[in-house]
Amino acid sequence: MKQVFDVKGITCGHCVRAVTEALKDVDPIAVVEVDLNAGTVSVDSERPVDTLAAAIREAGYEVASR
Repeated sequence: MKQVFDVKGITCGHCVRAVTEALKDVDPIAVVEVDLNAGTVSVDSERPVDTLAAAIREAGYEVASR
């Protein structure tokens, strides 16, 4: 299931890696797409939305599901 999150503070390649790695830690087969310009992270995963959002928060970013 594809989830889209609005994420504050993602501005560079390091941010993309940090968010991607955090999401892959909770779901190694997740497909993660980050749009720096829009400030969004799309995640195709079977994990619950709360679990995915928590992973992004633990990486140090503010997040809201759309």
